[in-house]
Amino acid sequence: MKTIIHTDDAPKAVGPYSQAVRTGNLLFTAGQVALDPATSKMVEGDITAQAEQVMKNLQAVLTAAGTSFEHVIKTTVFLVDMADYGGLNEVYGRYVTNNPPARSAFAVRGLPLGAKVEIEMVAEIPDA
Repeated sequence: MKTIIHTDDAPKAVGPYSQAVRTGNLLFTAGQVALDPATSKMVEGDITAQAEQVMKNLQAVLTAAGTSFEHVIKTTVFLVDMADYGGLNEVYGRYVTNNPPARSAFAVRGLPLGAKVEIEMVAEIPDA
C-alpha cells in the first residue's frame, strides 16, 4: 500500500508525479530542483544557492512525512556540471551531518527548468 505525501512547503510537482510516496516505513522522494515553493520559480544563482533551495525543499517533504535527514538511507544527486560537485558538497554537508546516507552522483545532460542540480532521497520513517 502506498501513501502520497504532499506539502505546500515544497514546490508543486511540475508533472504527473508526487512529491513523495510512503510505503511501509520507507519514503521515496521525487527529485527536487531549486524551485521556490512560494513563487514556483527557479532560484537564481550558483550551485550553492540552488543546492540550498533543493535541500530546503527536501527537508519540507521529509518533515511532512514524519522523518528527517537523520533517517535518509540513500541519496541520488544529478548535476549538469561535475565542476559543481564541491559547491554541492558544501551545502549538502550542512544538512546531512550525522551518519550520512549512501549517495550516488551523476553528471547529466540537462535537468528540468534549467536547474543545475536535482536530488532525490530514500528515507526511513521512524516508528511514532
